[in-house]
Amino acid sequence: MKKTLIAAAFAAFFAGSAMAAPQTYVVDSNHTFPRFSYNHMGLSKQILRFDKTTGTVVLDKEAKEAKVDVTIDMKSVSTGSEIFNGHIQGEDFLDTAKYPTATFKSTKVVFEGDKPVSIEGDLTIKGVTKPVTLTVTSFFNGPHPMLKKDAIGANATAVISRTAFNAGKYAPGVSDEVTLDIALEAIAQ
Repeated sequence: MKKTLIAAAFAAFFAGSAMAAPQTYVVDSNHTFPRFSYNHMGLSKQILRFDKTTGTVVLDKEAKEAKVDVTIDMKSVSTGSEIFNGHIQGEDFLDTAKYPTATFKSTKVVFEGDKPVSIEGDLTIKGVTKPVTLTVTSFFNGPHPMLKKDAIGANATAVISRTAFNAGKYAPGVSDEVTLDIALEAIAQ
């Protein structure tokens, strides 16, 4: 009887551990859009986005740990103008012929309670990697209302320097400071 109770206790312990395993979420490319904005010669705030993003988020709710690994197709930049899309993709800015993707890989995710509040990581644009901290402005984790699968939704923001990534043409007339605003949705595998 004693051996049966010990075996049951171990089984319950390991079953609980299995339920607390990290969960991998795949980025929903139809609902994930990194945007960036900057001051255009004091005339206006320009807001552009990228239409193709892939990646994963690994979330361990129990341990309050996460990892983010995202790739942005830089050729998917959307300015609202085909001519301007080509201009932004040129050597002076994104140089998509040589650097077709940008990546963000987290190094640390800071939680307050059950929610992440910041994501530290390495952002690579045009072959240049710099540390960036994203401030998480909203976070959701629960059942997707339509897909009936576990999902993540988040918004995050950061400010970077164009010149730090060798994309500083016309600075400071066209602002060197660029605000990133990322809307991300990801679905559990």
